[in-house]
Amino acid sequence: MIEQELYMAEKKKLSLEEAMEKLEKIVAEMENDKLPLERSLKLYEEGVKLVALCSEQLEAAKRKIQILQNGKNGEIELVDLEGSDGE
Repeated sequence: MIEQELYMAEKKKLSLEEAMEKLEKIVAEMENDKLPLERSLKLYEEGVKLVALCSEQLEAAKRKIQILQNGKNGEIELVDLEGSDGE
């Protein structure tokens, strides 16, 4: 079932929330002590892909974060949040 969801996810870009939900399902399934090794490896691989997707989306969001700040002449200007350039 998780593989089918991930296949569909590749067809459309998952939101961060959807990717996190799928990661939670993978973790829950991997916590099963009787899970075959092959299945565990497949779930791990899918989890790594989802983590990369989440990380990519979080970094993109971090770059977009901006705050409104009063400019020199009383105008409102958009200023990048300190540290949002990947530092």
